[in-house]
Amino acid sequence: MTTLTIKDVPEPLAEHLRQRAARNHRSLQGELMSIIEQAAREDQVTSAPVAGAPTRPPGVRRGWKSIDQIYAELRAKYPEPIHDQSNSVQLIREDRDSR
Repeated sequence: MTTLTIKDVPEPLAEHLRQRAARNHRSLQGELMSIIEQAAREDQVTSAPVAGAPTRPPGVRRGWKSIDQIYAELRAKYPEPIHDQSNSVQLIREDRDSR
């Protein structure tokens, strides 16, 4: 991985980026990575692929799953609805202990 550094960022711009990161529930570094990935994807539409650029579909961030993926995984793991609180507690303990 490469480390990039941006020097002499004006404080109003830095503050705007911090607020944007907070609105998107990301760290500042996560927000900057998202902006860079989006710019690289837009650039790839008109040019050749960049070596080492992410190959994820547009809009999918590293380490994230779609709601449909999460739902399917939970349905596979827990096919029946849970109505009994004691059963819920047991399932949570089993899940936690299996990690």
